[in-house]
Amino acid sequence: MHSEFDLIDRWFKPSARRADVELGIGDDAALLRVPDGQRLVVTVDTLVAGVHFPLETDAFSVGHKALAVNLSDLAAMGADPAWVTLALTLPQADEDWLGGFARGFLELAESNGVSLVGGDTTRGPLSVTVQAMGFVPAGFALRRDGAKPGDAICVTGTLGDAGLGLAWVQGRRTLDEGIGWELAARLDRPTPRVGAGLALRGIAAAAIDVSDGLAADLGHVLQASGVGASIDVDSLPLSEALRAQPDARELALSSGDDYELLFTAAPEHEQEALARVQAQGLRCTVIGRVEAEAGLRLVDAEGHPYAPPASSGYDHFQESD
Repeated sequence: MHSEFDLIDRWFKPSARRADVELGIGDDAALLRVPDGQRLVVTVDTLVAGVHFPLETDAFSVGHKALAVNLSDLAAMGADPAWVTLALTLPQADEDWLGGFARGFLELAESNGVSLVGGDTTRGPLSVTVQAMGFVPAGFALRRDGAKPGDAICVTGTLGDAGLGLAWVQGRRTLDEGIGWELAARLDRPTPRVGAGLALRGIAAAAIDVSDGLAADLGHVLQASGVGASIDVDSLPLSEALRAQPDARELALSSGDDYELLFTAAPEHEQEALARVQAQGLRCTVIGRVEAEAGLRLVDAEGHPYAPPASSGYDHFQESD
């Protein structure tokens, strides 16, 4: 039987330590230095087995995703990641599972220059809570409330892949096995767009990460900014696998877990914003415009209204009919 401290020492204490960490894992709390002229950006997410990830998800992917979704929130604020804390609830101390989880978590942390500085472990149903902290220069944070009429609405990468991947994993879609595993990786091991968020500082008007689906997350920006928008559903960036699906547009609009960045940019900054994101090696697509009239309007390439089927709201854990 392993104690809480044995688990911490074996799997999590060896994490890389930044120079701005005065005191990290091993005490009652961490001591951290915030640079002058910077604002501290803090976010927290909890992932619960069977709710936020399928029970059969491998441990490495659970560790990766638990950190990735928090780094994605920092990216959406234009923040440079610095520190994380981890609270891990486990049904039992499974050495193999813990080893895989720690590798997935710490490899992503190291690749983003992040230090694990504290946390907690306890016994119970499997869940993971991560708090991530980062810096942004004063006055340069990307927020949801900055969109203005006329702004271009842009999105990185492609949409709907994670939702299609989960549908394949759950046996609700039939795909070529190679394509299926590729899409499942988009679900289990998302890439937080940290570089794009940093590149958009001082040029994007508003931003959010696509975690709950494009339409839902864009709705948060519109509400916070007091504006509306029109989206061209034929311009939504789709992978080849998604284009082959009869409901490709519905998946792109409503399925979550892609963790791409959605942002708006004023017309005079539009091309520079696109170029900055593309310089990160990412696809970036203009999909619509912010408008003064409240509400979200969907149209096709010819300007005709597009009404998705009433049942098109995509639920990752909805049972198939």
